[in-house]
Amino acid sequence: MTVSGTNSATSSSNVSSSLPSSTISSQDFLGLLVSELRNQDPMNATSVTDFINQMTAYTNFSQQQSINSNLNALAGAFSSLVTLNSVNYIGHVVEAKTDTAELMNGSATFGYSLSGAATDVSITIKNAAGKTVWTGTGSGQAGSNTFAWDGKDSDGNQLLDGGQYTIGVTATDAAGNSVFNYATITGTVTGLDTSTGAPSLTVNGAPVSVSNIIGVLS
Repeated sequence: MTVSGTNSATSSSNVSSSLPSSTISSQDFLGLLVSELRNQDPMNATSVTDFINQMTAYTNFSQQQSINSNLNALAGAFSSLVTLNSVNYIGHVVEAKTDTAELMNGSATFGYSLSGAATDVSITIKNAAGKTVWTGTGSGQAGSNTFAWDGKDSDGNQLLDGGQYTIGVTATDAAGNSVFNYATITGTVTGLDTSTGAPSLTVNGAPVSVSNIIGVLS
């Protein structure tokens, strides 16, 4: 008597090829195993060891899918929590790491941190187009420093309110080594933007990442 059957490896390959690997589910995975059992060659059946290994693989696959689902839910909950906490900043005066501020009421105030005393501090102010509108010098004490810009360009012309301006600081010590750490702004948080995914606060008219907040002053 001749018994004809479909090779199990070929059958599994045909079934799996019809399923997009990026969208396979636990039901699809189990279906592959059932299909293999139905179509295996009775004269060359899957061994108990191979079947146990396949069932173990299915169990691991199902558990991995559950873990991925839980991680996605956790990420969503964490994102919501970060947004909720960010709302609490509104109305408070904060200090944040950023080099950009909006010109308001004819002036803009920046801060900058130095890791050590500087003998030479050069400051540049650029507009949103990247053009330098003012150059000068600043204080060089170690630690926190403040620079209040009067909103005028190098020719003494008063610039209009509303523009975004960026400070650039070059600070070196007596040996010519850079001691500049970072620039900051201090201001009241007036808004929150979550359209880009990561919450962004509005401080002195400029967007500031929540992760860049280094102090709440009031």
